Amino acid sequence: MILSMFLNKFLSSLSFMNLTVPQFVMVVLALFLAYLAIEKKYEPLLLLPLAFGMAIANLPLSGLSAHDKGGLLYYLYQGISLGIYPPLIFLCIGAMTDFTPLISSPKSALIGLGGQLGIFAALGGALLVGKGLSSVVPGFDGFSLQEAAAIGIIGSSDGPTSIYTAELLAPQLLPVITIAAYSYMALVPLIQPPIMRMLTTEKERVIVMPESKRVTRRQKLIFSFGITFATLLIVPAAGTLIAMLMLGNIIRESGVTERYVRTLQNDLLNILTLLIGISVGSTATADRIINPQTILIICLGLFAFAFGTVGGVLIAKLLCKITGGKVNPLIGNSGVSAMPMAARVSQKLGQEYNPHNHLLMHAMGPIVSSTIGSALIAGIFITFFGP
Repeated sequence: MILSMFLNKFLSSLSFMNLTVPQFVMVVLALFLAYLAIEKKYEPLLLLPLAFGMAIANLPLSGLSAHDKGGLLYYLYQGISLGIYPPLIFLCIGAMTDFTPLISSPKSALIGLGGQLGIFAALGGALLVGKGLSSVVPGFDGFSLQEAAAIGIIGSSDGPTSIYTAELLAPQLLPVITIAAYSYMALVPLIQPPIMRMLTTEKERVIVMPESKRVTRRQKLIFSFGITFATLLIVPAAGTLIAMLMLGNIIRESGVTERYVRTLQNDLLNILTLLIGISVGSTATADRIINPQTILIICLGLFAFAFGTVGGVLIAKLLCKITGGKVNPLIGNSGVSAMPMAARVSQKLGQEYNPHNHLLMHAMGPIVSSTIGSALIAGIFITFFGP
């Protein structure tokens, strides 16, 4: 009798005895993401800890999901819940970014503006498609305005901004939004080139752009302080992200804080990426992920990313005509904030058609402006749609 009670107690305490089919599916999905990170090298710095966090969070009785109060991952997740990790990532990005291309060619900001088309396309698509499917899919009531806005930010291709916005507007969608945002960032070399080829001509692709004008350190510092003050006065809800981005750049350009620069560009960025990955992964439990709206969000994210690329390329084509052929439309793909992958795609495709083309630095201007623009749009969404 005692042995039987002990055996039953032991068996009930075994995790795999309590593993449900949805949880098993999530563990398999986590292992697949780990495979993509290790073997295919798709965003491994984020995807690997995210996959591991997802795997352990879906093992029953482990107490290792972000929702298990008192557990390690519950406390690590507070860095996202309290809005700490994403702004610190922006601080590191600012320390890595050279604003010279944007300051020397302010017109490139228009390309970054065009790249935000995907945000509004996805927002509208989420509301329309969600409403249409709500009468067809049982238990699905469509997306609220807050959820649609959070989904739309996927179109910015800016992971930290997507996380920051989702946590404030639709925390229940945070895992799938994060996975979608970073997955499409990793797939930039596959998604963007066909769109770029489709929207540009052979003549446009071989355009050699003139070298960027020289920008002084003083101009860069004035730019960073100016953008910070303007944001805090006009869109204060975006102030946290923009201020941290600009502080990182001020530290970089000041010339007196080399130790900070090295720490921000390497150690702190790596630690934050690890913490964000495992924290977000630990929220991706079966009850949150395995539902019809997850597939819909993944599709809307791809739709948003594609439209952002289209918007950037079309604006670049317009600038090409206005400037008499001084802008190569291939840099239009950098209207999305996928830094620095989008710029590398511009460079690679440009050299494919003209070996003398060097578009990498020219493409960084639109990317920087897109990063700023998507943070401002996120701030506007938070102001109008937030709690």
